[in-house]
Amino acid sequence: MRRLAALAVAAVAALSGALLAGCSDPASSAKQGQNAAETSGLPPRQPLPSWTAPPRTNFTVVASGDVLIHPDLTAQAVADGNGTRDYRPLIAGVKQVVSAADLAICHLEVPLAGPAGPFAGWPAFSSPPEIATALADAGYDECSTASNHVLDHGPNGVRSTLDALDAAGIEHTGSARSAEEASAPHIIDVDGVKVGHVSFAFGFNGFREPAGMPWLANELSVNAVLAAARAAKQAGAEVVIASLHWGNEFQAEPTVEQQSMARAMLADDAVDLIIGHHAHVVQPFEQINGKWVAYGLGNLVARHAEPRGTTEEGVIARFRFSKADGGRWHADRADYVPTLVDLGPPIRVLDLTAVRDSDRKAKALQRLDQVVRSRGATIARSGG
Repeated sequence: MRRLAALAVAAVAALSGALLAGCSDPASSAKQGQNAAETSGLPPRQPLPSWTAPPRTNFTVVASGDVLIHPDLTAQAVADGNGTRDYRPLIAGVKQVVSAADLAICHLEVPLAGPAGPFAGWPAFSSPPEIATALADAGYDECSTASNHVLDHGPNGVRSTLDALDAAGIEHTGSARSAEEASAPHIIDVDGVKVGHVSFAFGFNGFREPAGMPWLANELSVNAVLAAARAAKQAGAEVVIASLHWGNEFQAEPTVEQQSMARAMLADDAVDLIIGHHAHVVQPFEQINGKWVAYGLGNLVARHAEPRGTTEEGVIARFRFSKADGGRWHADRADYVPTLVDLGPPIRVLDLTAVRDSDRKAKALQRLDQVVRSRGATIARSGG
């Protein structure tokens, strides 16, 4: 037994010595290795080369239409959650497309309340916060929040909306809880590429920011968008995306004002892409100065009191940004994924490229193709 104990002590001592040697001064160890190599006549050991990932040369962005939570959608979420609100099944049909992008952007048109509400639909929306959890589960990284409904419940509604997005881990821009938050350029890191995002709305349904709070939500003008985009570029953004809530409801053709604004913004180096919302129907895509504008993406999810067919159709815009030889990023590839709100029951958002053929699918695809390309855009539809 004593001999076994002695052997154990010797083994522990040898191990301790080895560990101490491993923790010795690296410079001393390297010198000892070099001395040993010189003594043996072998060439000195060279340090291992450091490895770093190559710089990113492209990334993908997807953006989808309005998230408009009517009461029927909340009733569906309660049914799906067996008594609790679960919006994830409602939008699970687009999860594969959304989560595959390097940056996924949603447009949250409605204010979110706290878990206890109160909740309301049109004309002054107040929606459950669980929709933010569902958007995060689907793969969305951030949401634009400037819309004509952003001030439906004043500063408290803005605050509870942004708190819910924060709790879900979703970035946001377009409204703010403080002057400091509003003045900070919104920039998100996309695997090493700094992407700025600005969000503006044409108006707030007659509501105004309270006195002393002009920063509560961003109101649309060319000068305001360009100022915010330039500030983002000055803060280090390599690409700036503008989300604009504009146009006429239920009208597929962009207004003269939309077209004029798009030309002015895309003539400036500060704005690299425009994605539009509000019309609740899909509007065309167009290239201006080699840059893209998607005038309107329709609804991602909504349940209007009077469905029009067109209000249930939408597109997810998808862009690939690549870095040119001069170091400037530009969207060199674009396509779109057609979507449909199937009113069920159950109500579900469908990726039309992933569902079986039907007359409804064929009608939607034909109409979406015609509208999206109506201003001469050469752009592919995913799946056909």
